[in-house]
Amino acid sequence: MIELFKPKRIFFEQGALEYPIGERLFSLFKNKNIPVSMLKSHNRVTGIPGKNPREAYLEGKKTMVVGVRKSLDFATCKPSAHFQLPLVTSCMGKCQYCYLNTQLGKKPYIRLYVNIEEILGKAKELIEERKPEVTVFEGAATSDPIPVEPYTGALQQVIQFFAQEPLGRFRFVTKFTDVDSLLTSTHEKHTTVRFSINSQPIISTFEQGTPRLEARIDAAKKVYSAGYPLGFIVAPVFLYKNWQTDYHTMLEKLSQALDNTDDNPPRFEVISHRYTLRAKSTILEVFPDTKIPMKEEDRQFKYGQFGYGKYLYPKEKRKQVIDFFTTEINNLFPNAAIDYII
Repeated sequence: MIELFKPKRIFFEQGALEYPIGERLFSLFKNKNIPVSMLKSHNRVTGIPGKNPREAYLEGKKTMVVGVRKSLDFATCKPSAHFQLPLVTSCMGKCQYCYLNTQLGKKPYIRLYVNIEEILGKAKELIEERKPEVTVFEGAATSDPIPVEPYTGALQQVIQFFAQEPLGRFRFVTKFTDVDSLLTSTHEKHTTVRFSINSQPIISTFEQGTPRLEARIDAAKKVYSAGYPLGFIVAPVFLYKNWQTDYHTMLEKLSQALDNTDDNPPRFEVISHRYTLRAKSTILEVFPDTKIPMKEEDRQFKYGQFGYGKYLYPKEKRKQVIDFFTTEINNLFPNAAIDYII
């Protein structure tokens, strides 16, 4: 069982104490005898130990930084949403393949923001600017917000905000299962909750510090029963011996758990494994014994939309992935929508 995120050390930006969430968290952690330090800026964090890349990574994963989001310029989040909604950065999971390993530095501490009202105020402005179109916000572009939700209540606040916005929509994805606080929130189907799932052998081998497949499915069932629009990201898909059998088992368990109805069918996104040379270098520094298949001679190089290249499975193998998941999802979830398989 994966427990609530319990930081080993916490850093507070001085300005965070001027907000109710920051003040409450400061008192909470002081009473728990967790080392608390003050910062002038949440962007300048020193004091996280680590003699080598792996130690630095692991210590970063045990560190929480509480700050104020000063920039309210939201990054775009194409193609899945119009904008990112910045609530949390990083994640307590230690997935070996995670693309965030190359984006968050050598000490990927978990950072949360306390000025939620100001962040939502900016979201309101963007919704107004884009009228009469619907504006979609992604809440997990650089994070998994669920593990810190019991501390902040930010997701619950955001969900209730979007419930009152006819032209606003919110979505986030998680591997974690502590969703009970969201089940009674008023959402008006304006928030889509997506779960990142994979075959159990991949979860056991590469997704350290995350719940098992069955626990994620149980959490998804709760969210589905609460009427939320539900989605699943199957990613990254690895091609290994018996991969079709394992992914069929995964989808079959999911199908058995959900009452797939016409009025609230789940949606699927499927992404085959890919990597950059920078990502490979970082992964090998932090996980020198990793078994992630990353031989360039077994892959196809392709330039991406952001100007750098990735190593994908060859075209014929990607077609196997597309054919397999299209058939399986259509058979097991006849009412479901497949957003993409890549």
